[in-house]
Amino acid sequence: MSVGLIGRKLGMTQVFDGQGRAFGVSVIQAGPCHVTQVRTQAADGYSAVQLGFDPVPERRLTRAERGHLGRLPPYRVLREFRTRDASGLAVGDELTVANVNLGPRVDVIGTSKGKGFAGVMKRHGFRGGKRTHGQSDRERAPGSIGAGTSPSRVFKGTRMAGRMGGGRATARNLTVAKIDVERGLLLLVGAVPGPRDTVVAIRPVRASERGAD
Repeated sequence: MSVGLIGRKLGMTQVFDGQGRAFGVSVIQAGPCHVTQVRTQAADGYSAVQLGFDPVPERRLTRAERGHLGRLPPYRVLREFRTRDASGLAVGDELTVANVNLGPRVDVIGTSKGKGFAGVMKRHGFRGGKRTHGQSDRERAPGSIGAGTSPSRVFKGTRMAGRMGGGRATARNLTVAKIDVERGLLLLVGAVPGPRDTVVAIRPVRASERGAD
């Protein structure tokens, strides 16, 4: 079964391969998740599976959320995963790292760390102004943001200073280093978006993207 899982980032550590080389890995508590809704091509126009993760007291859900979940446990997090065929799944099925085939590489979707208000050098990688020839305060400035006479305005989307991070981010093609079935842990080579304890969605890499690297 190849659908996806919802998990929680526990932090980072390192593992060693057979040649003694160390690799930094992200540790994710993946699942357990329950199927809360199955969408089909006939009824909804596309095939997908909605999963629930992280049970909470029922009083923390709205009446609409309680009605949607029905007799299922009250979950705080719901995520939908597209799939070609969801016929083998039913509402209430439990998904864990033991019965979900994620494959050798996965994509991880989460919320990146918020950096607050940042300048153009930190936010966009600008190199800044000259450090010589009489300038005194242009070292980290953005420079010109548009001509004065024509077009006499700043184009929408111009890269400038502003709030950085705190948005949806996807780490693609991460290698699965190890799967601990007993503890439900997934170890991925490299970093995943967000701080510790953040909720992430893990999905298998699409077949068209596997050969990209």
